[in-house]
Amino acid sequence: MTGARHALAAALALLCVSPAGAAAPPPDRERLDALRGRIERLRSALAESEEDRSEARNELRDSERAISEANRSVRELAGQRTAAQGELRMFTAARAKTQASIAARERELGRLLAALYMAGDPGYLKVMLSGADPGQTARDLHYLGYLSRAHAALAASLRDELARLEELEARVKASVAEAAELERSQRDARAELLKQRGARRAVFERVSAKIRTQRREVDLLSRDEARLSRLVTELSRLLVSPQDTPRGPGAFPTLKGRLRLPLQGVVAHRFGAPRADGGPPWKGMFIRAAAGTEVRAAAEGQVVFADWMRGYGNILIIDHGGGYLSVYGNNESVLKTVGERVGVKDVIATVGASGGGEETGLYFEVRHEGRAFDPMTWVALR
Repeated sequence: MTGARHALAAALALLCVSPAGAAAPPPDRERLDALRGRIERLRSALAESEEDRSEARNELRDSERAISEANRSVRELAGQRTAAQGELRMFTAARAKTQASIAARERELGRLLAALYMAGDPGYLKVMLSGADPGQTARDLHYLGYLSRAHAALAASLRDELARLEELEARVKASVAEAAELERSQRDARAELLKQRGARRAVFERVSAKIRTQRREVDLLSRDEARLSRLVTELSRLLVSPQDTPRGPGAFPTLKGRLRLPLQGVVAHRFGAPRADGGPPWKGMFIRAAAGTEVRAAAEGQVVFADWMRGYGNILIIDHGGGYLSVYGNNESVLKTVGERVGVKDVIATVGASGGGEETGLYFEVRHEGRAFDPMTWVALR
């Protein structure tokens, strides 16, 4: 274990960036890629430091990660399919409008041709040589010119409308094919999700007795809490920069007294409350809710961690700037990835019992500069 700790210390040392003589910040994309790289090295270092721990909950890791990935795929495909169906409806409506316009043009052209037929289409030379009254001749010539120009304009507009119709027909067919392909992909993703849920259920049933025993071990609970604290502390160090200073009405400190909980449910455990089986007091709160309930961001920010972690299952951490982080654990699925920006009330996860939990719900923490504080002192209770 000592060697693993040295490996962790060395990896974390590489993550620290000295502010002295620092170069100008690279463009946003480069900064984001650099941040993702540092966070990934941090995640790997933390995982490596615990590799020699043999716990039943670890056996759930692969299946719970797979469930999270499959569920995210299902939701993404559903969004793409909805967009494709919206385009299909738009193109279909435009096609119907164009078809109606073509029908109107055809009726107008029919009336024009009928008028030309009734006029006998005598031709300009015949009208000029007819010896008729000059005034009448002028009127006839004007009428013939009008009919000729109208005929040409209508023929040109019909050609344009027909070309547009052909283009719309092609787009409708492409949208139908895309929607059908997305539907097939979504069905496959749902099947994969059900398969992974079945695999997780089988693993859980096999190791559930061990999990119940280990859950009562005080030192194990302490290790879980220390691991999360270490992760949050190191993330806070990585994220310290002038760009992280909160500004404007959306800055996190201004939300005190107005913060909304990530979901509605029964608060089963509160910050600072003792644990029934001993161990460290709760550093956050646990909100009971039905499996699959949507979890929403408590405030706007950037996702800085989204992975599986022992004791907390599929966990997601959001940086709100100014040293404030919010933590969402025990999710069935995390729906955002590292680097994504989220707005207040954006859906970021779905409720589960990952990490070996006995009941479904969300573990929620808020921390400032690595130190947890009671979220309920900030929540709007109305």
